[in-house]
Amino acid sequence: MSHESNGSYYAVIFSSKRTDGDNGYNVMAEKMVQLANKQPGFIGVESVRDSSGVGITISYWESLEAISNWKQHQSHLVAQEKGKQDWYQNYNVKICKVEREYSF
Repeated sequence: MSHESNGSYYAVIFSSKRTDGDNGYNVMAEKMVQLANKQPGFIGVESVRDSSGVGITISYWESLEAISNWKQHQSHLVAQEKGKQDWYQNYNVKICKVEREYSF
């Protein structure tokens, strides 16, 4: 992800272990990315998952308020509940402030 910033921004790190089977996960994941893209304060997202089902998704936001608004979005709430019931064995969320970024 490339982001030119005059100040700091925030990263939400979502690490998870998937359950077996898709159970509608990929369709919902794509829908959530499309929806997040329309949210005020959304900057971008990066995601990886290995063959054992362990994955990390990092979304980037301009403010803590934008993160909170996304967490409370009705469609996202539905996806969160479905995740707890069907898609994840476990997950962990970390919210971090990005002070500096550089790349090669």
